Amino acid sequence: MHPAIQHVLKFFAYDHLPEKLQVVSKPFGELAKQVAERSPDNQETTVALRKLLEAKDAAVRAVL
Repeated sequence: MHPAIQHVLKFFAYDHLPEKLQVVSKPFGELAKQVAERSPDNQETTVALRKLLEAKDAAVRAVL
């Protein structure tokens, strides 16, 4: 897996979050892992993960 993809994936960790935020964050983390595993190691995969990260962050903030 390309280092850029690995770098973005670490931002999908959710174990450190309170339970109510884990419920929101976990599906995004699972999808990010699937995208990283099933997509080619290229720039577009990194872009897709970054956009998914933006969506995850917004969803978590909505719960706060």
